[in-house]
Amino acid sequence: MVGTTPCYHRLMAQSKALEDIPPQPDAEADTPEPGLVEVALDESGAAPLFEPDDIPRAIEAVLLAVDKPLPAPRIAEALGLDRSGVAEVRQAVHALNEHYEHAGRSFRIEAVAGGYRIMTLPEYAPAVAAIRGMRESQRLSRAAIETLAIVAYKQPITRVQIEGIRGVATGEVLRTLLEKRLITISGRAEELGRPMLYATSKHFLEVFGLASIKDLPPVGDLFPGMSPELAKQQDAPGDAPGNQPGNEPGTKATNTTDRPEDARPEQDGPDTDSDSPERTPSE
Repeated sequence: MVGTTPCYHRLMAQSKALEDIPPQPDAEADTPEPGLVEVALDESGAAPLFEPDDIPRAIEAVLLAVDKPLPAPRIAEALGLDRSGVAEVRQAVHALNEHYEHAGRSFRIEAVAGGYRIMTLPEYAPAVAAIRGMRESQRLSRAAIETLAIVAYKQPITRVQIEGIRGVATGEVLRTLLEKRLITISGRAEELGRPMLYATSKHFLEVFGLASIKDLPPVGDLFPGMSPELAKQQDAPGDAPGNQPGNEPGTKATNTTDRPEDARPEQDGPDTDSDSPERTPSE
């Protein structure tokens, strides 16, 4: 029998020691390639477009790029946020407005017509109106202001009901307000002849800086040029459909049809009011 040598015993001992060592992770596998960074995924598995600190600035960029109010869910979608994105957008808007106020900015983000929009502060409206020509485009006569106020505070309302309050024909004035997109035809009344019902539009909310029709202030605050007699009627409950139980302001009594003639107020002869420009609603 051939004997074993001391060298053989040492090799066997080293081999046994190596087997007892636990496997080590591959260091190269844990080291990212140069220029690559780890990215956290949201619940949907998609990578967010912006870091949390960049979200307020991204919201500013989105709002500056559009000329109409953007709802919070739409902003969250544009920023690639997950299901909690709407709450993040609202928090960021609040933080931005605090920053604007602290910095003395001439603008802020307002909730208008169901969305967010960057708007200048009221004290700078004259300068903005002068540079953009809004004063001429939005100029309204006293008759138009009174009619618009009646529609705003009594909606939905028919032409006959408006004329009953004002005491004069309003067909031409209603046409003017429709052309300026300040009012819309919201339906037809369930009465003889099914006359058209008028209500304020989304553009009306944008022009007057209101989030919804429920935010209407006292009529004298919104329409300073309103005659005291008519203003008193608007502040008191009236007989228009909008003040009847079960009808919230701006709700539709019936669905409108798509016929072109529904975009025009009823023909009623010449309006006795002068429609000459007298006042400009502040934007």
